[in-house]
Amino acid sequence: MKNYLEFEKEIKLLETDLDSLKSPFGSEGISEVDTQKIRKTEEEINSKLKLTYQNLNSWQKTLVARHEDRPRANFYIKKIFSGFTALSGDRLFSDDQSVIAGFGLIENKSVLVIGQEKGENLTSRIERNFGMMRPEGYRKCIRLMQLANRFQIPVVSFIDTPGAYPGIGAEQRGQASAIAASIECSMSLNVPNISIIIGEGGSGGAIALASSNKVIMLENSIYSVISPEGCASILWRDPSKSLEAADAMKLTAKDLLELGIIDEIIKEPLGGAHRDMDVIAQDVKHSIIKNLKQYEKFSREEVYEDRKSKFLRIGRDKGFVNSSNLTDSNFGHKDSFLSKAKREFYGNKYLYYGLLAVVLTVLTTLFSVA
Repeated sequence: MKNYLEFEKEIKLLETDLDSLKSPFGSEGISEVDTQKIRKTEEEINSKLKLTYQNLNSWQKTLVARHEDRPRANFYIKKIFSGFTALSGDRLFSDDQSVIAGFGLIENKSVLVIGQEKGENLTSRIERNFGMMRPEGYRKCIRLMQLANRFQIPVVSFIDTPGAYPGIGAEQRGQASAIAASIECSMSLNVPNISIIIGEGGSGGAIALASSNKVIMLENSIYSVISPEGCASILWRDPSKSLEAADAMKLTAKDLLELGIIDEIIKEPLGGAHRDMDVIAQDVKHSIIKNLKQYEKFSREEVYEDRKSKFLRIGRDKGFVNSSNLTDSNFGHKDSFLSKAKREFYGNKYLYYGLLAVVLTVLTTLFSVA
């Protein structure tokens, strides 16, 4: 049974009519199928889908990113990679079912695949903890990323989580430390790592695995430091203002590409990724292959420098002069002349006020004598 979002009510009615038209068993028994009416209804559905999905606001895109029928990490892993072998456990506490990790082949090349898995039905969602990783999940990923780095195997991550698990047990086992260590490990790799945000990219739970050479988003996915509901609760103490929060947070793929936070957007089939999962799987596969080929001639040091430079460039397009040489001796940004002048003035403002007073006194004296 298909699941529909609130803004898809008209589409639901049209598709219900289409199903009844395709069925030869009507209220009066077996009847002839009206192919012309079926074709007309299908055209209406496509037209309505196009009109609806071309004008989605940030909150509606959030709902699409959370859609129950949206393909999950496990689906992409099965469709894209061959010979996948899952590996379990962090060697410290236990295995975390909310993340799938292991080695597989893409075009006969080995890659480490990591996927945050939400689950496909109620039972699997509870088992997967709705994609919210615990510390042991992050430590499992760190262990495997270090293994991949040792054997020069690229890393591909599928991001789909509302955030890291906030339970007491997770905090007691060092959730914050595990996330920080995962970010550090991802940033320090000498092999290419590519992250694809396939649904929700929520909070540090997503950033822990998305600190990559290439961050790619599906067209209707989201990526933010907090959920719109959480943001609305903090800023306005009113979760109903999620629409305003979603717009202000710039969490859509289009906004994040303009800001330079992500590197690429993969266009989804009409009506979202869940409406043609085979097509979106092929598009994701092509994107992974294309980006991996980009790093084939890079040395290990160049891969690391490419990632470092990418993150150092974020947020520097306005108010700063970009530094093209990001070496250890020139690691930070360069202030513009105006920024330096302002800082100099405010740092010695009383001196400048005194000098100004002296100049004004001298000028006043000269004019009075004249």
